[in-house]
Amino acid sequence: MLKAVQILGCSSGLTIVSQRLTKTRNSSTVSFLSTSTNPLKLSTFSSSSSPRKTLCFNPTRMSSSSLPGSDPLPKSPTFVSGDVRKIKFCQWCGGPTKHEIPDGEEKLRAICTRCGKIAYQNPKMVVGCLVEHEGKVLLCKRNIQPSHGLWTLPAGYLEVGESAAEGAMRETWEEAGASVEVVSPFAQLDIPLIGQTYVIFLAKLKNLDFAPGPESLECRLFALDEIPFDSLAFSSIYVTLNLYLEDLKRGKVKFHYGTINKRPGSSPSDIRAFSLDYHLQP
Repeated sequence: MLKAVQILGCSSGLTIVSQRLTKTRNSSTVSFLSTSTNPLKLSTFSSSSSPRKTLCFNPTRMSSSSLPGSDPLPKSPTFVSGDVRKIKFCQWCGGPTKHEIPDGEEKLRAICTRCGKIAYQNPKMVVGCLVEHEGKVLLCKRNIQPSHGLWTLPAGYLEVGESAAEGAMRETWEEAGASVEVVSPFAQLDIPLIGQTYVIFLAKLKNLDFAPGPESLECRLFALDEIPFDSLAFSSIYVTLNLYLEDLKRGKVKFHYGTINKRPGSSPSDIRAFSLDYHLQP
Protein backbone atom coordinates (compact mmCIF):
# COMPACT_ATOMS: atom_id res chain seq x y z
CA MET A 1 0.00 0.00 0.00
CA LEU A 2 2.87 2.38 0.83
CA LYS A 3 4.39 1.75 -2.56
CA ALA A 4 1.04 2.49 -4.21
CA VAL A 5 0.82 5.79 -2.30
CA GLN A 6 4.33 6.71 -3.39
CA ILE A 7 3.45 5.99 -6.99
CA LEU A 8 0.36 8.18 -6.80
CA GLY A 9 2.31 10.98 -5.17
CA CYS A 10 4.94 11.19 -7.90
CA SER A 11 2.59 10.96 -10.87
CA SER A 12 2.27 14.15 -12.88
CA GLY A 13 1.03 13.10 -16.28
CA LEU A 14 -2.48 14.48 -16.20
CA THR A 15 -2.92 17.89 -17.80
CA ILE A 16 -6.37 19.10 -18.75
CA VAL A 17 -6.90 22.19 -20.84
CA SER A 18 -10.34 23.78 -20.63
CA GLN A 19 -11.85 25.43 -23.66
CA ARG A 20 -15.17 27.01 -24.46
CA LEU A 21 -17.72 24.33 -25.21
CA THR A 22 -19.67 24.31 -28.44
CA LYS A 23 -22.71 22.12 -28.92
CA THR A 24 -25.14 21.14 -31.64
CA ARG A 25 -28.55 19.60 -31.05
CA ASN A 26 -28.30 16.39 -33.06
CA SER A 27 -28.83 13.28 -30.92
CA SER A 28 -27.00 10.07 -31.63
CA THR A 29 -27.09 6.39 -30.84
CA VAL A 30 -24.19 4.01 -31.45
CA SER A 31 -25.10 0.33 -31.20
CA PHE A 32 -23.04 -2.84 -30.88
CA LEU A 33 -24.02 -6.49 -31.26
CA SER A 34 -20.99 -8.19 -32.75
CA THR A 35 -20.60 -11.92 -33.20
CA SER A 36 -17.10 -11.73 -34.65
CA THR A 37 -14.00 -12.57 -32.63
CA ASN A 38 -12.47 -9.18 -33.33
CA PRO A 39 -14.89 -6.49 -34.51
CA LEU A 40 -12.06 -4.32 -35.82
CA LYS A 41 -9.30 -5.97 -37.85
CA LEU A 42 -6.40 -3.58 -37.60
CA SER A 43 -2.97 -4.13 -39.02
CA THR A 44 -0.62 -1.44 -37.75
CA PHE A 45 -1.55 1.36 -35.38
CA SER A 46 1.07 2.91 -33.14
CA SER A 47 -0.03 5.04 -30.20
CA SER A 48 3.43 6.57 -30.11
CA SER A 49 3.14 8.15 -33.57
CA SER A 50 1.34 11.22 -32.24
CA PRO A 51 2.26 11.97 -28.61
CA ARG A 52 -0.51 13.52 -26.53
CA LYS A 53 0.45 15.99 -23.81
CA THR A 54 -3.00 17.47 -23.20
CA LEU A 55 -6.61 16.82 -24.04
CA CYS A 56 -8.64 19.80 -25.23
CA PHE A 57 -12.36 19.46 -24.59
CA ASN A 58 -14.76 20.65 -27.25
CA PRO A 59 -17.69 18.24 -26.98
CA THR A 60 -20.25 18.27 -29.75
CA ARG A 61 -23.28 16.04 -29.99
CA MET A 62 -22.76 14.21 -33.26
CA SER A 63 -24.66 11.68 -35.32
CA SER A 64 -22.65 8.46 -35.58
CA SER A 65 -22.99 5.20 -37.44
CA SER A 66 -22.40 1.81 -35.88
CA LEU A 67 -18.81 0.71 -35.43
CA PRO A 68 -17.47 -1.96 -37.82
CA GLY A 69 -18.59 -5.44 -36.92
CA SER A 70 -21.73 -4.32 -35.10
CA ASP A 71 -25.39 -4.73 -35.94
CA PRO A 72 -28.03 -2.08 -35.28
CA LEU A 73 -30.05 -2.34 -32.08
CA PRO A 74 -33.30 -0.59 -31.31
CA LYS A 75 -32.83 2.21 -28.81
CA SER A 76 -33.26 0.90 -25.29
CA PRO A 77 -35.27 2.81 -22.71
CA THR A 78 -33.50 4.27 -19.72
CA PHE A 79 -33.87 2.06 -16.67
CA VAL A 80 -34.04 3.22 -13.06
CA SER A 81 -31.30 1.45 -11.11
CA GLY A 82 -31.82 -0.01 -7.66
CA ASP A 83 -34.86 -1.45 -5.97
CA VAL A 84 -35.83 0.89 -3.15
CA ARG A 85 -38.21 -1.71 -1.68
CA LYS A 86 -35.21 -3.83 -0.71
CA ILE A 87 -34.25 -1.16 1.84
CA LYS A 88 -36.09 -2.48 4.92
CA PHE A 89 -34.19 -0.72 7.70
CA CYS A 90 -32.67 2.71 8.28
CA GLN A 91 -28.88 2.86 7.85
CA TRP A 92 -28.63 5.53 10.58
CA CYS A 93 -30.82 4.31 13.45
CA GLY A 94 -31.88 0.83 12.34
CA GLY A 95 -35.59 1.65 12.38
CA PRO A 96 -38.02 0.07 9.90
CA THR A 97 -38.66 1.96 6.67
CA LYS A 98 -41.78 2.78 4.72
CA HIS A 99 -41.81 3.30 0.97
CA GLU A 100 -43.45 6.49 -0.22
CA ILE A 101 -42.90 9.41 -2.55
CA PRO A 102 -41.83 12.35 -0.34
CA ASP A 103 -43.49 15.73 -0.80
CA GLY A 104 -41.87 17.67 -3.64
CA GLU A 105 -40.22 14.59 -5.15
CA GLU A 106 -41.17 12.20 -7.94
CA LYS A 107 -39.52 8.90 -7.00
CA LEU A 108 -40.37 6.23 -4.48
CA ARG A 109 -38.01 6.42 -1.49
CA ALA A 110 -37.28 4.40 1.65
CA ILE A 111 -38.16 6.63 4.62
CA CYS A 112 -37.32 5.73 8.20
CA THR A 113 -40.44 5.51 10.36
CA ARG A 114 -38.38 6.28 13.46
CA CYS A 115 -36.00 9.16 12.60
CA GLY A 116 -37.63 10.28 9.34
CA LYS A 117 -34.42 10.21 7.27
CA ILE A 118 -34.65 9.34 3.57
CA ALA A 119 -32.31 6.76 2.04
CA TYR A 120 -31.14 8.11 -1.31
CA GLN A 121 -29.51 5.73 -3.78
CA ASN A 122 -26.57 7.25 -5.62
CA PRO A 123 -24.50 5.83 -8.47
CA LYS A 124 -20.97 4.53 -7.89
CA MET A 125 -17.97 5.68 -9.90
CA VAL A 126 -15.65 3.10 -11.44
CA VAL A 127 -12.24 4.40 -12.53
CA GLY A 128 -9.58 2.68 -14.58
CA CYS A 129 -6.79 2.97 -17.12
CA LEU A 130 -6.49 2.07 -20.76
CA VAL A 131 -2.73 1.49 -20.67
CA GLU A 132 -0.91 1.89 -23.98
CA HIS A 133 2.56 0.53 -24.73
CA GLU A 134 4.14 0.30 -28.18
CA GLY A 135 0.87 -0.32 -29.99
CA LYS A 136 -0.45 -2.73 -27.34
CA VAL A 137 -2.94 -2.43 -24.48
CA LEU A 138 -2.77 -3.92 -20.98
CA LEU A 139 -5.60 -6.26 -19.95
CA CYS A 140 -6.20 -8.28 -16.77
CA LYS A 141 -7.95 -11.64 -16.48
CA ARG A 142 -10.33 -11.46 -13.51
CA ASN A 143 -9.78 -13.70 -10.49
CA ILE A 144 -13.02 -12.61 -8.81
CA GLN A 145 -16.74 -12.57 -9.57
CA PRO A 146 -18.52 -11.30 -11.50
CA SER A 147 -16.99 -12.39 -14.83
CA HIS A 148 -14.30 -14.61 -13.32
CA GLY A 149 -11.77 -15.66 -15.96
CA LEU A 150 -12.68 -12.90 -18.43
CA TRP A 151 -10.51 -9.99 -19.55
CA THR A 152 -10.90 -6.38 -18.50
CA LEU A 153 -9.07 -3.10 -18.20
CA PRO A 154 -7.64 -2.51 -14.71
CA ALA A 155 -10.45 -0.63 -12.97
CA GLY A 156 -12.44 -0.46 -9.75
CA TYR A 157 -14.47 1.73 -7.42
CA LEU A 158 -13.21 5.22 -6.63
CA GLU A 159 -12.50 5.69 -2.93
CA VAL A 160 -13.15 8.70 -0.71
CA GLY A 161 -10.13 11.00 -0.49
CA GLU A 162 -8.72 10.42 -3.96
CA SER A 163 -9.25 11.99 -7.36
CA ALA A 164 -10.52 9.96 -10.30
CA ALA A 165 -7.03 9.88 -11.84
CA GLU A 166 -5.45 8.78 -8.55
CA GLY A 167 -8.04 6.05 -8.16
CA ALA A 168 -7.43 4.83 -11.70
CA MET A 169 -3.68 4.61 -11.06
CA ARG A 170 -4.26 2.84 -7.74
CA GLU A 171 -6.54 0.26 -9.32
CA THR A 172 -3.99 -0.34 -12.09
CA TRP A 173 -1.32 -0.92 -9.44
CA GLU A 174 -3.54 -3.22 -7.36
CA GLU A 175 -4.82 -5.34 -10.27
CA ALA A 176 -1.80 -5.37 -12.57
CA GLY A 177 1.13 -4.33 -10.39
CA ALA A 178 1.77 -1.67 -13.02
CA SER A 179 3.16 1.78 -12.34
CA VAL A 180 1.55 4.13 -14.85
CA GLU A 181 1.34 7.79 -15.75
CA VAL A 182 -2.04 9.18 -16.74
CA VAL A 183 -1.93 10.95 -20.11
CA SER A 184 -5.53 12.14 -20.55
CA PRO A 185 -9.15 11.23 -19.84
CA PHE A 186 -10.57 9.02 -22.58
CA ALA A 187 -14.16 8.04 -21.81
CA GLN A 188 -17.02 8.56 -19.39
CA LEU A 189 -19.70 5.90 -19.74
CA ASP A 190 -22.88 6.01 -17.64
CA ILE A 191 -24.76 2.74 -17.00
CA PRO A 192 -28.11 3.73 -15.42
CA LEU A 193 -29.36 0.14 -15.14
CA ILE A 194 -26.73 -0.76 -12.53
CA GLY A 195 -26.09 2.71 -11.13
CA GLN A 196 -22.48 3.03 -12.27
CA THR A 197 -20.36 5.58 -14.11
CA TYR A 198 -17.09 4.50 -15.69
CA VAL A 199 -14.28 7.02 -16.08
CA ILE A 200 -11.39 5.64 -18.12
CA PHE A 201 -8.04 7.37 -18.56
CA LEU A 202 -5.39 6.81 -21.20
CA ALA A 203 -2.12 5.96 -19.49
CA LYS A 204 1.38 4.77 -20.27
CA LEU A 205 3.63 2.33 -18.46
CA LYS A 206 6.54 3.74 -16.51
CA ASN A 207 8.30 0.39 -16.84
CA LEU A 208 7.56 -3.20 -17.89
CA ASP A 209 7.70 -4.56 -14.35
CA PHE A 210 4.06 -5.61 -13.89
CA ALA A 211 2.40 -8.75 -12.54
CA PRO A 212 -1.14 -9.83 -11.57
CA GLY A 213 -2.44 -8.75 -8.18
CA PRO A 214 -4.79 -10.81 -5.97
CA GLU A 215 -7.85 -9.92 -8.09
CA SER A 216 -6.20 -10.98 -11.38
CA LEU A 217 -5.26 -14.39 -12.76
CA GLU A 218 -3.07 -12.92 -15.49
CA CYS A 219 -1.97 -9.56 -16.89
CA ARG A 220 -0.85 -9.20 -20.47
CA LEU A 221 -0.13 -6.69 -23.22
CA PHE A 222 -2.28 -7.41 -26.27
CA ALA A 223 -1.58 -6.28 -29.81
CA LEU A 224 -4.56 -4.36 -31.15
CA ASP A 225 -5.62 -7.11 -33.53
CA GLU A 226 -5.35 -9.73 -30.77
CA ILE A 227 -7.68 -8.14 -28.18
CA PRO A 228 -9.98 -10.98 -26.95
CA PHE A 229 -13.34 -9.38 -27.72
CA ASP A 230 -15.13 -12.71 -27.24
CA SER A 231 -13.75 -12.96 -23.70
CA LEU A 232 -14.26 -9.46 -22.30
CA ALA A 233 -15.88 -9.07 -18.90
CA PHE A 234 -18.18 -6.07 -19.26
CA SER A 235 -20.06 -3.99 -21.82
CA SER A 236 -18.21 -0.88 -20.62
CA ILE A 237 -14.86 -2.45 -21.51
CA TYR A 238 -16.20 -3.64 -24.87
CA VAL A 239 -17.34 -0.09 -25.67
CA THR A 240 -14.12 1.55 -24.46
CA LEU A 241 -11.86 -0.69 -26.54
CA ASN A 242 -14.06 -0.32 -29.63
CA LEU A 243 -14.01 3.47 -29.34
CA TYR A 244 -10.24 3.43 -28.85
CA LEU A 245 -9.61 1.25 -31.91
CA GLU A 246 -11.98 3.34 -34.02
CA ASP A 247 -10.17 6.51 -32.93
CA LEU A 248 -6.83 5.01 -33.93
CA LYS A 249 -8.28 3.98 -37.26
CA ARG A 250 -9.35 7.60 -37.85
CA GLY A 251 -5.95 8.88 -36.74
CA LYS A 252 -7.06 10.88 -33.70
CA VAL A 253 -7.86 9.78 -30.15
CA LYS A 254 -10.77 11.78 -28.69
CA PHE A 255 -12.67 12.08 -25.42
CA HIS A 256 -15.98 10.20 -25.42
CA TYR A 257 -19.13 10.43 -23.32
CA GLY A 258 -22.06 8.07 -23.65
CA THR A 259 -24.83 6.18 -21.88
CA ILE A 260 -24.85 2.40 -22.08
CA ASN A 261 -28.40 1.03 -22.09
CA LYS A 262 -28.84 -2.74 -22.05
CA ARG A 263 -31.33 -4.33 -24.42
CA PRO A 264 -34.58 -5.07 -22.51
CA GLY A 265 -34.68 -8.67 -21.35
CA SER A 266 -31.02 -9.38 -22.11
CA SER A 267 -28.75 -11.26 -19.76
CA PRO A 268 -26.19 -9.23 -17.75
CA SER A 269 -23.53 -11.58 -19.14
CA ASP A 270 -24.36 -10.62 -22.74
CA ILE A 271 -21.91 -7.76 -23.07
CA ARG A 272 -22.97 -6.95 -26.65
CA ALA A 273 -26.71 -6.53 -26.12
CA PHE A 274 -26.90 -2.79 -25.58
CA SER A 275 -27.02 0.58 -27.26
CA LEU A 276 -24.64 3.48 -26.71
CA ASP A 277 -26.88 6.54 -26.48
CA TYR A 278 -26.13 10.27 -26.32
CA HIS A 279 -22.65 9.68 -27.69
CA LEU A 280 -20.67 12.92 -27.43
CA GLN A 281 -17.15 13.47 -28.77
CA PRO A 282 -15.01 16.40 -29.93
